Amino acid sequence: MTTMLEVAKRAGVSKATVSRVLSGNGYVGQETKDRVFKAIEESGYRPNLLARNLAAKRTQTLGLVVTNTLYHGVYFSELLFHAARMTEEKGRQLILADGKHSADEEREAIQYLLDMRCDAIIIYPRFLSVDEMDEIVEKQEQPIMVLNRRLRKNSSHCVWSDHKASCQDAVSQLIEMGHRDIAFITGSLDSPTGIERLSGYREALAQHGIPLRDELLVEGKWTPESGAAGVATLLARKETFTALVASNDDMAIGALKQLHNSGIASPGEVSVIGFDDVSIAPYTVPSLSSVRIPVTEMIKETISRLIFMLDGGEFTSQQAFPGELILRDSVAAKAHV
Repeated sequence: MTTMLEVAKRAGVSKATVSRVLSGNGYVGQETKDRVFKAIEESGYRPNLLARNLAAKRTQTLGLVVTNTLYHGVYFSELLFHAARMTEEKGRQLILADGKHSADEEREAIQYLLDMRCDAIIIYPRFLSVDEMDEIVEKQEQPIMVLNRRLRKNSSHCVWSDHKASCQDAVSQLIEMGHRDIAFITGSLDSPTGIERLSGYREALAQHGIPLRDELLVEGKWTPESGAAGVATLLARKETFTALVASNDDMAIGALKQLHNSGIASPGEVSVIGFDDVSIAPYTVPSLSSVRIPVTEMIKETISRLIFMLDGGEFTSQQAFPGELILRDSVAAKAHV
């Protein structure tokens, strides 16, 4: 492997001059620069990128911490795709760190990215509390943005969607269409998103004076299998319901399959709504109604804020992205008997 010293000898300059040319620090005449670049091209020299970036105090990388429970769904694929594409558009590389299964492991993942000298970090947390994330944002020199959680002290360092309000709107839409017996399959209840969506369901029922029936609640695990199992549990309880909301599309798709297998027509007998509006939602049978969470816009805003902060800018405003209910064939007005 060619060294910087060999490049210097080939160009007839000192090693320090080659270093100045590569770093852009200090004056070097154009003729000398041309000789150095020609020597680099002829020798095939590849500068040590990490060492060069550390000297410049920038690594041109953005870090992303995501717990691995998100890895198995379409939602994560979309999130990661847009994060990587937009990072590339900004001339940087994305480094992914696994937050695994606990707050301690999420903290370790953040520290790993800090140790890697990432210029800035995005945290998509599941286990860390809001207070802990506020502390991390305040303590670190690198700009940090929190995705999908609302911070209390550092509101300009988070981009979030109001999952409670979105779910409340979806359930209210079903109520306005005549449904009163609405089942709900939760996400994992150690997940802030799962808890917020359940809270929105409860709030919508209360707002319309409909008593909460615990027997219409089933806990899911974000997977199609748990959606199907949720419907099987509801049917085994012999509970009457004319609509069902699942906390994500994977579970809603599993629920639709189980309803079909049980001889229950959707939307004729049971209307179904999911969350996230994954790309396959329009292609299920029936096509799945879903609350669209604007992941692309959220990632774009997050990365734009980080780049702005790296360039010395400051934010004082927070940014929330509302969900949007997309009605398709899986929802119909309650049939009058």
